[in-house]
Amino acid sequence: MHNDRMRLPARLLALPLVLTLALAGCSDDGEQAPRTEGSSSPSVTESSAEPEPYLPVPEGVELTAQGSALSVGDTATVAYEPRQGKVGALEIRVTSMEKASFDQFVGWEITPKIKKTAPYFVRARVTNVGDTDLGSKEDDKTVPLYAVDDQNRLVEASLFSGAFRPCESAVFPEKFRNGDSIKACLVYLTPDKGDLTAVSFRPTQEFNPIIWEGKVVPAGRDDKKKSDDKSSGGKKDDDKKSNG
Repeated sequence: MHNDRMRLPARLLALPLVLTLALAGCSDDGEQAPRTEGSSSPSVTESSAEPEPYLPVPEGVELTAQGSALSVGDTATVAYEPRQGKVGALEIRVTSMEKASFDQFVGWEITPKIKKTAPYFVRARVTNVGDTDLGSKEDDKTVPLYAVDDQNRLVEASLFSGAFRPCESAVFPEKFRNGDSIKACLVYLTPDKGDLTAVSFRPTQEFNPIIWEGKVVPAGRDDKKKSDDKSSGGKKDDDKKSNG
């Protein structure tokens, strides 16, 4: 996936009552995701043995194969390095892909540059299944998912300095330990009003991405909420698991 090896490092920082957008030009220099350590793809050899995990994870954690193509509602188990020497392992279930409207950005100034993008919300249920506390207190990290637009570009999630009520919880809480789970919502602004085609987990350039595809529904639709509730087992109180 992402055959053109293009990445749009789009990061939106919204200040209270002001919405600003930094869009960097796309390049073909091979940079695809943070912490890229090379430009060559790993070689593949045929083997009957079970593949080794691409990162060390706790016993009993089975990682989803690189290159897996999933549907909205499916769960992937992934690993990545949020910081050097630390490995995080997550179960990620993408529960909806939604076409939003700037009418939902009430109280935020929408600049002409931002109006050239298209807003999307992606909701996911994320559970820490590793040994590393992935809390945002030190790292201020978002859930490691990218949007993929119709030009095969990766788009980073936008970050807000204040609460954005239509789509909150893009960042892990201050403590996010083994067994902790959150319902995350990420905002993406696709350049040139591009269409959202998939959601991608691709922590490095060499990683063969795991993608989720499915129907993009209007943000706020009731059937989206029903789908989200169904995917979480219909439980409403398990979001606030103990962080102890």
